[in-house]
This record gives sequence, structure tokens and C-alpha cells, in this order.
Amino acid sequence: MKELNLILQHVRPRLLSLVALALFLLGEGAASQQPASRPSGVVALPPQVAEAFNQGVQALSAGQLDAAEKSFLQVLKEGGRVAYVYNNLGIVYEKRGERERALEQFRQAVRLQPDYGAPHALMGSLLLAMGKLPEAAHELEIAVKLQPKDPLLRMQLAKAYRREENYPRALEQLQVLQELAPQEPEYVYQSARAYLDLSAWCYQQIVHLQPDSARAYQALAENFRDEGRTEIALRLFRRAAQADPTLPEIHLALAEIYSEQGEKAEARKELEQELAIVPESARALALKKKLDTRPNQSVSKP
Repeated sequence: MKELNLILQHVRPRLLSLVALALFLLGEGAASQQPASRPSGVVALPPQVAEAFNQGVQALSAGQLDAAEKSFLQVLKEGGRVAYVYNNLGIVYEKRGERERALEQFRQAVRLQPDYGAPHALMGSLLLAMGKLPEAAHELEIAVKLQPKDPLLRMQLAKAYRREENYPRALEQLQVLQELAPQEPEYVYQSARAYLDLSAWCYQQIVHLQPDSARAYQALAENFRDEGRTEIALRLFRRAAQADPTLPEIHLALAEIYSEQGEKAEARKELEQELAIVPESARALALKKKLDTRPNQSVSKP
């Protein structure tokens, strides 16, 4: 059991920046003078409050949060109750660390316009930072459906899935990112990490469900063998063979290690057991041929 616990050391998550996402999405509703900067299908602000909204956007961009809040609240008070005003007010509160107030503004923006992507994305990212993983994934899923080619949103959604230990769904998002940007090495790197996480999670489940199972010992033995720690791997493969001598690949691994160590008799013994289980094993047959073509005894040194 002590050896099996070593498998828990392989998962090393990395976080993305919530502030970066907020800044990236800010432009979607940030300039009332440019209709393309607002979400589609939204009526422009009444002329009497458009200037106050512009002032709020400028203050927010300059980091003047109190002034931005005052302007956006004025817009709402004077009839400018549209989704992107609530969204920008939510960003003000998020930047001040007032998370619950920020969430309420994003929710109001979504109530007014469910197909507006920015508040879903910002709400999802904020919920993720708060550790509310199912709610975060839900909002980010909506955001990705609304903005399917946005790479930052897909990365955030993949992160939410990974933190939920839903590795297959995380890999789906990373696969799409690789299709959108085949030359981007970061997506390949993140996919590799997700596969490692999935592998480690599977090993943990094996250990949790049946800690003394052959597969648990085999999985850990393969890790040590990959790391070049052959003696530990050999001991664990033996434990796996003891736990279930009928499983394929275990005797073959033992035969390969013994062959590498020059212990041909032990290698042949394990190889016979492997071929009894899987007679058509190409690796086992290749190793048998290799052993049969070598001298049966080591050359004695002078």
C-alpha cells in the first residue's frame, strides 16, 4: 500500500487569469458609439444616458472604479436598463472583489438577454475562481455555444472540467482548440497534461476500488519502469503476477526485464507463462526468438 500511494504525486494543475478574461471581454459592450461593440439584437441606449455610459466605460478602462460605478448606476436609474450596462457594472464589482454583487449584475444581464455571451463567460470564470465548479461549467458551456471560436473561453471551460475531474470533457475542448489553431503548442501541451491527469485519475480509481489488485501493482510498476527505476518495477510486477497470474502483459514485462538483466532462465520462464495466456503476442514471440538466437550461457570472463 505504501508504494501504491506514490501515484498520487502526478497531478499538477495550472490556473488561468480571471482578470485577463474580464479585460478580453470588456470590449463587447464597452463603446456605445460603435454598434458592433454591443451584443447583437440590443436596442441602443437612449440618447440622454449614452454619454453617462461612455463616461463609465472610460472610467472603467482607467481603473477609476468608483466613477465607473456611479456612471453605470446613473444609466440604469435614468432608463438604460440594458444587458451590457449590467455587464459592465458587474465588471466594476468583480474588480473591487465584490463577487456576489458582480454575480448579481451578470445574472441580470443574462435575464435581459440570454444570448449575450460576455456575462455568461464572466460569471463562469468568477464562479470557477470561487470554487463553484458545476455552476461555472454550466455558464462557460453556454458562453462557448454562443462564441464557439473564442479560445480563451474554451480554455476556461477545459479548466473547469479538469477541476471537476471530468477529463474526457476537458479533452474535447482541447481537441477543438487544436483544430482551431493547429500550430499552437500550448494546446498540445495542455492536452498532454489532461491525458496525464486522466491516467493518474484512472490509477487512483484502481487503487481506491481494489488496492491489492494486479492492475494496481501493474500500473505503478509501469510508471517506475518508464522512470528507469527497474528494481522497484520488478518487485511490483512480481506482486502483480502473484495477485493474478492469468493477466496478460505482466509476465511479458517480467521476461523483458529479466532478459535485460541477463537472467535468461527467468526470462524464459516468464515468457512461457505469457505465451500460455496470449499465444499470438507479437512482443512475446519476438522476445522468444531473440532469446533462442543467443547462447544459452553467458560468456565467462577471463
